[in-house]
Amino acid sequence: MEEIKYDIKDYKTGQPRWCPGCGDHSFLNALQRAMAELSIPPYETVVISGIGCSSRLPYYAKTYGFHTIHGRAAAVATGAKIANSKLTIWQVSGDGDGLAIGGNHFIHAIRRNIDINMLLLNNRIYGLTKGQYSPTSARGFVSKSSPYGTIEDPFHPAELAFGARGRFFARCVAVDIPATTAALKAAARHKGTSVVEILQNCMIFNNGTYENLATKENRAKNAIYLEQGKPMLFGEHNECGLMQDGFNLKVVKLGQNNITEKDILIHDAHCIDHTLQLKLALMENPEFPVALGVIRDVDAPTYNEALEKQIEEITEKKKYHNFHELLMTNDTWKIE
Repeated sequence: MEEIKYDIKDYKTGQPRWCPGCGDHSFLNALQRAMAELSIPPYETVVISGIGCSSRLPYYAKTYGFHTIHGRAAAVATGAKIANSKLTIWQVSGDGDGLAIGGNHFIHAIRRNIDINMLLLNNRIYGLTKGQYSPTSARGFVSKSSPYGTIEDPFHPAELAFGARGRFFARCVAVDIPATTAALKAAARHKGTSVVEILQNCMIFNNGTYENLATKENRAKNAIYLEQGKPMLFGEHNECGLMQDGFNLKVVKLGQNNITEKDILIHDAHCIDHTLQLKLALMENPEFPVALGVIRDVDAPTYNEALEKQIEEITEKKKYHNFHELLMTNDTWKIE
């Protein structure tokens, strides 16, 4: 049977209703590109979202879709995967929907390692409800719900994912379509819960929140693209790198103090011990570059596969294998 090839047009539908300049436009393009390049049939693909600006995304993907209630996208995505393990599930949430009211579902889906792709669009603001601070807003952030500046420390999505024993974590910038597409494809190929944090701008209520990463030139100065098995180099000409300094990381410049590429750390996303991976994920400007790409990618048993295996094992031992046989295990009589 000839393999069917799909094009990006096979995954496009509707007219996006987001503000001009919103990062959701770029991300949607990257997701549709990833779907086409993965060539998973639209009828085997589901996009599930909660509530928020980004949660409108199922309307614009020509796949199965479910726009659920606030914070419950991960729970619905879990149910869909268990009901039909052949489906590829893309679960889309914003930082408010995914980490505030949906925070409990977020960490437990990761802990269970259900085979879904959790896409966290992080613009550090509640955009749909017009500008309240979110769980990822920085301490001191002034918003409609924190007019004197929030006195809370923000969540780091990577820290939550790693703390919940997450096996896959990647980060990308919404406007960086090639890198975002690559991260999404890697997430889809990972068996288990994959978390991709997408850094995006909200033009209306939090414009410029990722200004240091918004352009290709700024990313060259302020970010590091991690690649499996490659030295951790960055800079406009790969003139800088990361080295270990005791239990910490430090930025070095090639050529200074006789430092060469051989002294630079090699990225290993497959390392089971996540100590170094978490340090990379938590790096921030200006002291360190922001880590982009696949930071962690470790194999582990998935919840849905373990559940299916358990059902098979129990079914073999039982005297009954369906509801009718169950009824027949008790005393029965026939009414003439």
